[in-house]
Amino acid sequence: MKAEGTGPRLNELLRQASRDPLDTETAHKFEAYLSLFVRWNKKLNLSSVRDEEGVLSRHFIESIAVAQSLPAEISTLLDFGSGAGLPGIPIALCRPRIAVTLAESQIKKAAFLQEAVRVLGISAKVHADRAETLGEVFDCVVLRAVEKMPRAVSSAVKLVSPHGWLALMTTDASLAELQSAAGPQFKWKESVRLPGSDSRILALTQKIKMPA
Repeated sequence: MKAEGTGPRLNELLRQASRDPLDTETAHKFEAYLSLFVRWNKKLNLSSVRDEEGVLSRHFIESIAVAQSLPAEISTLLDFGSGAGLPGIPIALCRPRIAVTLAESQIKKAAFLQEAVRVLGISAKVHADRAETLGEVFDCVVLRAVEKMPRAVSSAVKLVSPHGWLALMTTDASLAELQSAAGPQFKWKESVRLPGSDSRILALTQKIKMPA
């Protein structure tokens, strides 16, 4: 599949998943993101998914579904352990009014994120360090495929503003453990099924009180 066919293919996949299609400008930016992703993935192992169709049907579609599912009131968002920029970069592309911070401690991956932000012309910031070192809180913190996920969730909750949101891309089987890691100060919403999987979900929860 050639990069110039990315936009129509992505919108076809979105329609199949009963999701809103992308406008032409955003679709073109996803084409550029895909090209950059595939090229850098050969050097940095950003993802085990290496073919363009797999990146589209798994990573991009899931991330766009997350962007479309986040509450409307969110204005700041942290992608905790961003890696290849998923889902933070798709969120920045689909929801440009959200100020996105991409936190990634691995220097080479952070360099990829800096290049992606430059090439795509998005206003996202890259924090080339552990997310825990950030001295601010966010309306939403999102995590996806982070190493030692329960421990990461325990750290991430401290970066969620009062009445802010935690968004976890996970599976049905892992949800209970992650809910326990988040603690009692969150009220969980009904999980959103992610396209193309019977088990992968977006678990959304809102902070309702500060821990004693």
